[in-house]
Amino acid sequence: MYEISFQTLSDRLFKDTPWPSVDAVAHYVDNDQVFCLLYREMWFRHLYARLSPTLKQRIDSWDNYCSLFQVVLHRVVNMQLPNQWLWDMVDEFVYQFQSFCQYRAKMKNKTEQEIALLRQYDQAWNVYGVLNYLQAFVEKSNIIQILEQEKEGLEQFTATDGYDYSGGSNVLKVLGYFSMVGLLRVHCLLGDYQTGLKCLLPIDISQQGVYTSVIGSHIATIYHYGFANLMLRRYVEAIREFNKMLLYIYKTKQYHQKSPQYEQILKKNEQMYALLAICLSLCPQVKLVDETVNSQLREKYGEKMARMQRYDDEAFVIYDELFSYACPKFITPSAPSFEEPLVNYNQDAYRLQLKLFLYEVKQQQLLSGVRTFLKVYSTISLGKLANYMEVDEPTLRTILLTYKHKTHAVDSDGKIISNADVDFYIDDDMIHVVESMPVKRYGDYFLRQIVK
Repeated sequence: MYEISFQTLSDRLFKDTPWPSVDAVAHYVDNDQVFCLLYREMWFRHLYARLSPTLKQRIDSWDNYCSLFQVVLHRVVNMQLPNQWLWDMVDEFVYQFQSFCQYRAKMKNKTEQEIALLRQYDQAWNVYGVLNYLQAFVEKSNIIQILEQEKEGLEQFTATDGYDYSGGSNVLKVLGYFSMVGLLRVHCLLGDYQTGLKCLLPIDISQQGVYTSVIGSHIATIYHYGFANLMLRRYVEAIREFNKMLLYIYKTKQYHQKSPQYEQILKKNEQMYALLAICLSLCPQVKLVDETVNSQLREKYGEKMARMQRYDDEAFVIYDELFSYACPKFITPSAPSFEEPLVNYNQDAYRLQLKLFLYEVKQQQLLSGVRTFLKVYSTISLGKLANYMEVDEPTLRTILLTYKHKTHAVDSDGKIISNADVDFYIDDDMIHVVESMPVKRYGDYFLRQIVK
């Protein structure tokens, strides 16, 4: 009922208007507190989706989330809710936080009344409050321990999609589970990718899980996981996960055409293709990409990817364009200083992340020449390569060390991992090249021909 009726009624009766207020419906349910809080959560969600909320409505929505979350965290909740609803709740909570930060950062044209409200309700959508609620769900639900016990065969959380068929409630456990994805998303918005990935560690994304039971959760998890790995130079991991997600969407998107999330699915699909194009331009590991995904990628970005390999001014413009299109909407969580002249600072966080990303791209430019030579030779002396590159040997050693550094990263377990498709070692002033050979996968080709 939730997944279909709410959307259908919204389209039919409340397309451009809010739903009836909670006061208008409360007497039909004997003023049940939990029902009214859930109804208001959906009321505000509809308002954000179809209309433009006022500052007071943004603050009221925060207050409603606080009241609802306090009930879930500190009272006995005996109901079960669909996973889709619980995911939407976490997803919307993070979205409204992001939206409020963007709204608050546009100070230039704020009215005196809006400024007075921002001063009065300075704790509304406070970043610490948002993080604390998400972390409280994780801790109070004991979801990390549940997932650990599941690995030992003592729990069936994933097998039951988080539902409790013995009569208990799934609300706290599933909210705790989805809150780990919410924490990843918030930390990505803040530019703290290491902490974001650490929050997601209890979920094994190499396996099916409750996060894959809801398409919105599945896409949000992989999108933010892949983006965080991209920014941490773990290109191989980002490529693997983007490839799997894009292949999944390619195979299943026709089943979601009537879903309210369909437009969002298509948008994230296009953004992940752009991020995959960036990853493969910085780390040419095409062998990790399925033939179907690679074909779609070349169709969308083949020409741009060829230009991105040149590392000239035109290439940097394309990197800038793709990053700006595909990155999350970064936020500055701090409140403005009301004593200073009011200016817009909603783009500051984005500009900082773009600057850091393009700095990394420029550093890769230094490596494009040495990589070209390493692709050609199996062995070459330091002197000969230095001569070809028109540098002295000490400078070449510095470039080679930089290549080693930039093609390696530290994974979530603290292990050093390689992103290089061409590696090398030096022995007695001789460079020995080790190139990873692509494994041809004939199975995918034959399966596609059988389907045809």
